[in-house]
Amino acid sequence: VIAVAEYCKRHRALSVTLEGRSAGGLTAGACTVLRPELFQSVVLGVPFVDIIASMSDKTIPLTTGELEEWGNPHEESYYNYMLQYSPYDNITQTKYPNTLITSGINDPRVQYWEPVKFQGKLKQNCTDNNTHLLKINLDSGHFGGSDKYSEIKETVLKYAFILGTITNKN
Repeated sequence: VIAVAEYCKRHRALSVTLEGRSAGGLTAGACTVLRPELFQSVVLGVPFVDIIASMSDKTIPLTTGELEEWGNPHEESYYNYMLQYSPYDNITQTKYPNTLITSGINDPRVQYWEPVKFQGKLKQNCTDNNTHLLKINLDSGHFGGSDKYSEIKETVLKYAFILGTITNKN
């Protein structure tokens, strides 16, 4: 993702927007905090952004079953590796791209507090005047709402955010 964004910047892209959802939100979140200057806007949907804390808590559903995939932060070698890219743990004081973070209150895969913690720490450390939004849907889980218009509403929100921020050159 970073290599593609660098390529776009080298070839004078006016702006680069990044989107990631769930485990893809982990990748997008890592890119956001490790190389924030590359992106104009970032959309994170139910993002897995606090990997060390979540994988350390065996009471969270799916955690123990996914230790093989993500690594066990109770083992030093895994902890050190995970710390290199953990979005939450790599937030520093700097300018960050515009962010829209969404989550569902009933999500058993990525609990709502991960995006809340991430957004709070990001806002606390950002040195910019960019837009940083958080939306927690009180009627949805990991895959969004269940009524037939939920997906349309989420898409409209996402595109309105992107279109509203691509000209915000802070």
